[in-house]
Amino acid sequence: MGLQQFERRLERLVEGVFAKAFRSSLRPVELGRRLTREMDLRRTVGVRGEVISPNHFTFAVSTSDAEQFAGFEDALTRELEDAAREHARDEHYVFLGPVAVGIEKDDGLTTGQFLLAGEVREGETRGPVGAIVTSDGTRLPIGSDPLTIGRLPECDVVVSDPGVSRRHAEVRRRDGTFVVVDLDSTNGTRVNGAGTRERVLADGDEITVGGVAMRFEAS
Repeated sequence: MGLQQFERRLERLVEGVFAKAFRSSLRPVELGRRLTREMDLRRTVGVRGEVISPNHFTFAVSTSDAEQFAGFEDALTRELEDAAREHARDEHYVFLGPVAVGIEKDDGLTTGQFLLAGEVREGETRGPVGAIVTSDGTRLPIGSDPLTIGRLPECDVVVSDPGVSRRHAEVRRRDGTFVVVDLDSTNGTRVNGAGTRERVLADGDEITVGGVAMRFEAS
């Protein structure tokens, strides 16, 4: 996701008042630029040669800028988290835990000033991070237990589609990878349009059960 696209999305988020509201204060796109720069500056090389990026970011902003952001702070932090994931995919960075962005008020800063601290925070399970993203944008991290997909209410991804079995498929962690496994479903599981019983997932793969598609994200 380019920074111009990021800014356009923020403009829509504040319903066209973006340019006026932030003409003389801190603009959200500046946070996006600084976040991706922080990832580049603080990246490290892991024992297996993978490039590890910070995944936990805390912005400190002035009181006035915090007030400007208050009406859409949750949406802004989600956009910044998405920007981090997109940059990691573009640069082939690896996260060792979920991506999280926070914004805090610092009375010592003046309007337009901000600070950023980025760090690597491991998740509950060591190793690469993966998630399933549903069509409505819901993100479901894949932990040490398999993530189940099906019609049953107790499934992690509940799919209300008659073409989906009660327990249709699972996404599992395996030796540093993520694998989708069909659970002997009636109509099968597809990855990028091809039927599969079991398949190692790559970032961006589309998993389809019945008539419902969802995306796997490795970051």
